[in-house]
Amino acid sequence: MGAASQLRRRTRALTPPGAEADVRCEACGSGEAAAELMLCDGCDRGLHIFCLRPILPRVPAGDWFCPSCRSASSKPTASSMTKKPMQFPLVQTKIVDFFKIQRSPAAPESSEVKKRKRKPAGALVVSKKKKRKLLPFNPSDDPARRLRQMASLATALTATGAVFSNHLTYQPGMAPRSANRAALEAGGMQVLPKEDVETLNLCKRMMERGEWPPLLVVHDPIEGFTVEADRFIRDLTIITEYVGDVDFLRNREHDDGDSMMTLLSASSPARSLVICPDRRSNIARFVNGINNHTPEGRKKQNLKCVRYDVDGECRVLLVANRDISKGERLYYDYNGSEHEYPTHHFV
Repeated sequence: MGAASQLRRRTRALTPPGAEADVRCEACGSGEAAAELMLCDGCDRGLHIFCLRPILPRVPAGDWFCPSCRSASSKPTASSMTKKPMQFPLVQTKIVDFFKIQRSPAAPESSEVKKRKRKPAGALVVSKKKKRKLLPFNPSDDPARRLRQMASLATALTATGAVFSNHLTYQPGMAPRSANRAALEAGGMQVLPKEDVETLNLCKRMMERGEWPPLLVVHDPIEGFTVEADRFIRDLTIITEYVGDVDFLRNREHDDGDSMMTLLSASSPARSLVICPDRRSNIARFVNGINNHTPEGRKKQNLKCVRYDVDGECRVLLVANRDISKGERLYYDYNGSEHEYPTHHFV
């Protein structure tokens, strides 16, 4: 479900006519997959986007420099950082301040979840097929474990130059909140049921008081930052909401952001919106959407990315689409229904 019209400019089009066959990837030596073979603006050497470490989800729209040419620059970027990042201090006060927790993390207050599950005495049970409902995440019981989970996200956000936000944000010069209208969605947008809205809001409240989702952000030399389950997660559990700055798609068509997400696909393209998590974001930014196949070609995605109408506004949720074991990495389909990018070889 990445932005629908990202441009693939740096391809064989920059190679002189008749010389295409001579362009080969410096990493694998192959000239195949030419549409994903980039040419460095500094030395003209080629590299596949899937041979880079960490890999890129798509061909950048602007100038691109290979790791050798870029080594002279001291400015780190999310796509160029291959070394293990400096860990955020595992200090409770620093972590609480970083995420603006309302109080210091303590034992999970799960009574709110349990209260919602109770049925009134004498309730009539109707024999009907049960509707599948979204579930709130189940925080780790150990407060120290939750601190480590938060510290892992703080490490990734700090390394990529972003600040934590758990809401869609509307910045001056970008799309205003009034532009986020689910009624503009081409073909209509499914409405999130009231009970599921309550579950989503419960997840937000738990996070505000330090009851964190059982997730760890880890750094992989191939995938870059990625997210792992830190305890068993049940099917249909809300993992997180995809958040960041909201902007019009037309303003981002040449943007090199590697994590943009479709928010509104309007009948009028000028009204289409994307979420840009490069400056303000949560853990959703680091959930991988491209390395979602095994070397044998089988899908390994365990999340679905769904856009909902919530009180008239568009929202994007990442939800478990099967049971997820502890230690399992989280993946969703980067293409969604658009099939915009050939990601079958990203492993």
